[in-house]
Amino acid sequence: MKGDISGRRRAYALAMKALMGISVILTASLVAFLLIYVLAKGFPHITWQLLSTKPSYLSDTVGILPDILNTVYVIIAALVFVLPLGVGAAVYLTEYASNKKVVELIEYAAETLSGIPSIIYGLVGMLFFCEFLGFQTSLLAGSLTLVIMNLPTVMRTAQESLKTVPQSYREGAFGLGAGKWRVIRTVVLPNCIDGVVTGCILSIGRILGESAALLFTAGFAHELNNIVEGLSHAGATLTVALYFYAKEEGEFEIAFAIAAILMILTVLINLLAAFAGKYFKRKNNI
Repeated sequence: MKGDISGRRRAYALAMKALMGISVILTASLVAFLLIYVLAKGFPHITWQLLSTKPSYLSDTVGILPDILNTVYVIIAALVFVLPLGVGAAVYLTEYASNKKVVELIEYAAETLSGIPSIIYGLVGMLFFCEFLGFQTSLLAGSLTLVIMNLPTVMRTAQESLKTVPQSYREGAFGLGAGKWRVIRTVVLPNCIDGVVTGCILSIGRILGESAALLFTAGFAHELNNIVEGLSHAGATLTVALYFYAKEEGEFEIAFAIAAILMILTVLINLLAAFAGKYFKRKNNI
């Protein structure tokens, strides 16, 4: 009887291992297929002229330099707003808030925000930032919409990182006579910088790959502007430009070139997030 039970357990364990192995192989194969297919279709069409010029319908030249700059402008503008708001909210919830029901309510709201489809953010951003506040269709309206989208990510990663700081660090600083804010500024935040940096990098990745919200708020323009003029005017980011060239123009070679650039940037951002987390953890351990 015992032999039958142990045999069933071994068979069950082997079956589970096989299923998990198949799952890993299928997931890795899918990722590899997407990377190879997109890079193979798009990399041959990436040229210096494509990266360094703007579109010209008179000479039939195609360039994505304005789209690259618009993407950089949106990332900078969104991070300027989302980092102070996200980290500040995380500090308040972890260090100051004493009402657990309020904390749970805010955390539930943040989780709900992170699950809302991005196209709904685009509709709300268009109605609120573009129409109600009068920003019109502009990169600034798109950036503010992305701030709302990425706020839960930054807040949750910073909050979880704050919770990993040992309570003994705070008690030791309090014992030396430091005030609440001084303890947070000089002891707590330096020891959770890895979570803040990771949240920042993950936010950049999401901003880089967002298109639905920007279609309603930032527009399709391919004009070359500096950051001040660019934020106040409509502009297409790389993902919006990909949609434009594939859907409106039928330029699939250009669309695949942009897709390859976005794929490379996404991989680099994920690697940077992993290395940044390991670096700061190693630094804190030392």
